[in-house]
Amino acid sequence: MKTLAAEFDSLLAAVDEAAAKSEPVLVTKNGKPVAKLVPLETTGMGNPLARFLFPGKVEIVGDIMSPVTDLDGWNALK
Repeated sequence: MKTLAAEFDSLLAAVDEAAAKSEPVLVTKNGKPVAKLVPLETTGMGNPLARFLFPGKVEIVGDIMSPVTDLDGWNALK
């Protein structure tokens, strides 16, 4: 595991390095560990939000933005 001083520029570089190498980075301040930067694990999905996508499961038919019913009968809108 790599160790670095808590400086902003080196921290940004460590974020890039952790992501590229998929290895954690130990962040220190005055020689004492203060944080551990761990790369995001996507478990081979490529997109970390892929578990929330349902391709082929949902079909949008028609206009999804306009109201389903006539708004003239809604007292809350008057």
